[in-house]
Amino acid sequence: MTTATQTLELRETPAIRGLPYLGSALGMAKDPAQFFVQCYRKYGPVVRLSMLGKPYVLIAGVEAATFMGTREGKDCLRSKEFWSGLVAEYGATRTLTGEDGETHKQLRDVMRSGYSKESIKGRYNEIVDITDRSFERDWPIGSMVPVVQAMQYMVTDQLGTILTGAAPLEYVQDIRITILHILNVLVTRQRPKFLLKRPVYKKAKARVVELGEQMIKDARARYDKTAPEDRNLIDDIMAAHIEHPDVMPASDLIVSLTGPYVAGLDTVANTTAAITYTVLKHPDVLRRVHEEVDALFADGTIEEADLLKRIPSLQGAIMETMRLYPIAVAQMRTATRDFVFEGHQIREGEMLYVGTSVPHFMSEYWPHPEKFDIDRYAKPRAEHLKPGVYSPFGRGPHTCLGKSLAEVQIALTMARLFYKLDLELETPDYTLKTKTAPTPGPAMDFKVRVKGLRH
Repeated sequence: MTTATQTLELRETPAIRGLPYLGSALGMAKDPAQFFVQCYRKYGPVVRLSMLGKPYVLIAGVEAATFMGTREGKDCLRSKEFWSGLVAEYGATRTLTGEDGETHKQLRDVMRSGYSKESIKGRYNEIVDITDRSFERDWPIGSMVPVVQAMQYMVTDQLGTILTGAAPLEYVQDIRITILHILNVLVTRQRPKFLLKRPVYKKAKARVVELGEQMIKDARARYDKTAPEDRNLIDDIMAAHIEHPDVMPASDLIVSLTGPYVAGLDTVANTTAAITYTVLKHPDVLRRVHEEVDALFADGTIEEADLLKRIPSLQGAIMETMRLYPIAVAQMRTATRDFVFEGHQIREGEMLYVGTSVPHFMSEYWPHPEKFDIDRYAKPRAEHLKPGVYSPFGRGPHTCLGKSLAEVQIALTMARLFYKLDLELETPDYTLKTKTAPTPGPAMDFKVRVKGLRH
């Protein structure tokens, strides 16, 4: 697939002629997933483009997804540059998402346990209780509920309680505003830097820093009182700081401690909102899901063993939604050295989009890819197991560290939602509107009607 030498004849890399300065920004803003698919179909796995005056290389398709998992992919690509703005904004030295190689491994080792599904072992029923509490607070009977916003509060409640020991709901909007500005301006670079001077952003960022400082204070106070086996994610980060300040210096604490909210607020909330739509949009799927979740909660409490295996229809709906509405549309990287990908020369220092979600929409791998089909994932079909075709959590060394935790969190949340609430779309023919910035997902004005309680 690739070679680091130039002994083979190189191909001329096509280039997209975009608008002056904007380049391909409009196509990206409208629908980045489909934009990358169209580029792949027209130009192949490698194409050059520009965004807001900056040049990029897009590598895409199964070829790119597979490359991300190889030794050469690991050696040729780094993520540091794309996250350097966030690091500087917080006065930090590094962050998990922006490190590569040994330092990335060190940080993953610190946070691995706290972000794993083992961190919630024995606490599934607690997550159910938190979810029920969110329904009582944010999903009143007879109302039209803004789904993404309601999910953001629910996710913060869940992640805060489970991972950090506190649910700072009063900071949700501040976290949201801060995420929007930092990702749009400093990471994906879809918006100009002057937006960081807006008073609304400065106020929100100050509030997030305030939250981080309180988390530092609380975690430091718990350090001597918490056994290693009883630590949560925040305890692990604080222990690393106290015991190995070279790995976790004081300057990095706020960005690391507030990381769970930044990582989960948009991603999990967007995904659960999209699943709410796809299941309600397909009555036959809703019927199958209702049968499964009614059996799951029949005894009042939930058994943790083999959770996902006991809800195959719901799990199929979750996976299918993540195929059609991917959060990780592309991964942004910088070339660490000259290398050749699919016959095309990539130069050291060039910035890349790696379109790992492109195969999600290709009929070569998914028959009728536009169709919502929850049975794609069950044997014997198992369409997602073809190499490189399904990447809902990214690819390579930076594959989502919280993948196994997110799978359980999303499954429990959606199972409880469809068990407890009788929901309907605004109209039967409603078609989901989506947003693209900073992460793709349902539009903020997507609402569902709470007709009543099922249980």
